[in-house]
Amino acid sequence: MRRKKTAANGPPPAGSADIALFLEALGQKKAENVVALDLRGISSVADYFVLASCRSTRQAEAVAEAAGDFLAGRGIKPLGVEGLPEASWVLLDYEDVVIHVFHEPARGHYDLEGLWADAPRIRPEAAAKAEEPAAPKGEVPEAAP
Repeated sequence: MRRKKTAANGPPPAGSADIALFLEALGQKKAENVVALDLRGISSVADYFVLASCRSTRQAEAVAEAAGDFLAGRGIKPLGVEGLPEASWVLLDYEDVVIHVFHEPARGHYDLEGLWADAPRIRPEAAAKAEEPAAPKGEVPEAAP
């Protein structure tokens, strides 16, 4: 059952450009193997699962806390957080987006990518490109220095 959207949680993400913010949030403390699973049309649980791995439970805790702070600073607050302070699997529930921060052995054990094998994957690089404004027709975008 889907929860009622509230203004406090911010607008739901509409596509890969919007999911870029959640992917960016996980980069604050160097999470590894970050990927979003696009569950739209596959599940009513959420539109996206965003997964990240960490080398230790301490790093997983730091990544989850930094991601939560990063998103809160942009007015996006979770409905709930589970898994702290143990931090082998931390879940941040943003209703339409659920962030899963794993200590690497737990990620392999639970294998959410295998469970949702039919879900399209969105990598941070692809989401960042989707967010970039397109150059006007006939113009070539400037190269970064």
